[in-house]
Amino acid sequence: MPMRKPVVVVGSLNLDLVAGVERIPLPGQTLTGASFQTFFGGKGGNQAVAVARLGYPVHMVAKVGDDDIGPRLRAGLQEAGVNTRWVTPARGTSSGVALIATDRSGQNSIVVVAGANGKLLPADVARLESLIRSAAIVLLQLEVPLETVARTVELAGRHAVPVMLDPAPARSLPARLLKRVSWLTPNETEAVALCGDGVQGTPNSRQVQQFAERLLAQSGGYVVLKLGGRGAFLAGPGGLRQYLPAFKVKAVDSTAAGDAFNGGLAVALAQGSGRELLQAARFASAVAALSVTRPGAQPSMPTRREVLAFLRRAQVQPARDFA
Repeated sequence: MPMRKPVVVVGSLNLDLVAGVERIPLPGQTLTGASFQTFFGGKGGNQAVAVARLGYPVHMVAKVGDDDIGPRLRAGLQEAGVNTRWVTPARGTSSGVALIATDRSGQNSIVVVAGANGKLLPADVARLESLIRSAAIVLLQLEVPLETVARTVELAGRHAVPVMLDPAPARSLPARLLKRVSWLTPNETEAVALCGDGVQGTPNSRQVQQFAERLLAQSGGYVVLKLGGRGAFLAGPGGLRQYLPAFKVKAVDSTAAGDAFNGGLAVALAQGSGRELLQAARFASAVAALSVTRPGAQPSMPTRREVLAFLRRAQVQPARDFA
């Protein structure tokens, strides 16, 4: 069997401090929590573990602090099967942490303290050009400095390696960067930020399709709008415009659903061999659906066997405004 090109993830690692609450607190409000747990997280780490749990080779490029959290984050990745050769300590800096409140319906509120993630610099990825050149696909998020993201995109483009960008946390992005992205995967909030739109609340189907058109015009490839419990909307060259309904599951914790989706989509695309795009997106949706049925970020990522078993029995749940 020929050696498979790896997925390379350049991004963040955090220790997640998760409080279970009846509902997400309002500004200035103090609530009594029902539970407390710690998990390994960070959008970069979550996506790397999602890939590894699906049985695909993956390398993580990240910074951790020189505190006691750093070795734990690295060990957690290794245990999941992620190659951590390029996870290095930043001297005199704490590791990244995320403070998460999760309510009974599985919704969450998150505050991230970047710590060592902010020390992952363009020079760090420039030294790894050969690794990026070897990749089947490179996954990026926005929890490390934007100039580092831009440098990675530039290096990947130099070697015709596709890039998947999860534009989170939500913010506007330079047009030059977006044009070099092969796969742009915002959720609804991030799509609003990228489009500079003043939409309040949950976008309806017409607004989602408008966002997709505007983002497609800005990006260099495909757009996948992740709509949470409503599913996903795909747009791409050649007239592709497709709504994918969500799978029916009982949500427990949605913390890393978007990361699970990206990891699943990356694996399906990297495997190639003529796999249809819609099949790849359906596989990614199943990975995300399974992840929300379990607590935590990285611990919630399913195995390939679990995903395939789920797809054999799964039912979809179309959103009313897309039906």
